[in-house]
Amino acid sequence: MTMNRREFLATGSALATTVLAAPALAQAKPKVVVVGGGPGGVTAAKYIAKDSQGGIDVVLVEPQRQFTTCFHSNLYLGGYRSFESITHGYDKVSAAHGFRMNHQMASRVDREKKEVVLADGSRLGYDRLVLSPGIDLKYDSVPGWGREHEETMPHAWRAGPQTQLLKARLDAVPDGGVIVMIAPPNPYRCPPGPYERVSMMAHVLKASGRRRAKIIVLDPKESFSKQGLFQEGWEKHYPGMVEWIGPKVHDGIKSVDPKTNTVVTGFETYEKAALVNVIPAQMAGAIARDAGLANASGFCPIDPANMKSANDPNIYVLGDACIAGDMPKSGFSANSQAKVAALMVRGELVNARTFPARYSNTCWSLIETDDTVKVGGRYEAKDGKITAVETFISKTGETAELRKQTQDENMGWYAGITADMFT
Repeated sequence: MTMNRREFLATGSALATTVLAAPALAQAKPKVVVVGGGPGGVTAAKYIAKDSQGGIDVVLVEPQRQFTTCFHSNLYLGGYRSFESITHGYDKVSAAHGFRMNHQMASRVDREKKEVVLADGSRLGYDRLVLSPGIDLKYDSVPGWGREHEETMPHAWRAGPQTQLLKARLDAVPDGGVIVMIAPPNPYRCPPGPYERVSMMAHVLKASGRRRAKIIVLDPKESFSKQGLFQEGWEKHYPGMVEWIGPKVHDGIKSVDPKTNTVVTGFETYEKAALVNVIPAQMAGAIARDAGLANASGFCPIDPANMKSANDPNIYVLGDACIAGDMPKSGFSANSQAKVAALMVRGELVNARTFPARYSNTCWSLIETDDTVKVGGRYEAKDGKITAVETFISKTGETAELRKQTQDENMGWYAGITADMFT
């Protein structure tokens, strides 16, 4: 399966472009509030507004005026992209498709009154609410580490200043220095993301002549996405530089000390590391949890046929915050889910024709220059969840030509999805 920018846009548009009657002229426009300006939220706002042809009043609530993508932030870390190239604004897409931006923080949802309360105390009423708040970090999931230690032991799991900080710290690692990454437990945003980051760290160290530096990955999981592909790539490109240690060996993270950059496990103590990258456990964004839309997992159950919250028929939950069955938490997934939700919202509010939900995802990972691998699939609502009906993954031992084609596909997808989101 290959994909370029044009093909990505065409795939998305096929689901999203069926439009039928708008409300009668005498009827007030139905109101949709979208919270969160990432791949899920901005895509939903665009397609609800665009394909209702002005029949629905749509406002996107997002405090930031620019969005830095988590996807391809590892490529910035590795020196393959500029920070500017992964940063995008909302002016073009909102103006082109007729939805409004409200650059405030959404504080809470009043489900009884069907209103979103903003940071200044004002309220936005809605007929339907789309929540795409992303993830929050569980700051207490790593003993000794908390919100106040983000600058010392960065996570960079929200793209922006943290990403720039991590790159600066990586660039300062001396030859022979040790980087310790604490990987997150399942479920978390972007399953291959930590391991692509390891690859990009190793690339920077190798390219700058710091081959004696070492990256230790302390993982709470017995296995991880694309494990065989990553480990093959690390051995090929970065021999002796990357050591992945699973829970049976390290026996758990006992504590970290941000003052001394020390990590203590049940097996070994890593003292005075040159860099400690803590990626903690995660949960749905606070606004969704506080609204009573999450279960004990910290994430939000949904109806797989339409992305509606299992707890409120007037609210849709997209992207990293939802429990999406076999679909991973990725930007591609959020964009795909948003188009399904937009279709269903239009069906409810302006009698647009709807179709059975179809979802798709691909996650690309760059290991070394022109050596890229991928995993993905197609998904449908089946057996009470979003279920994979087709999957694919790169194979070990692929030719250099095929891996370069996969990287070209990766770059084409990024151009396609960001054009879909922001124009």
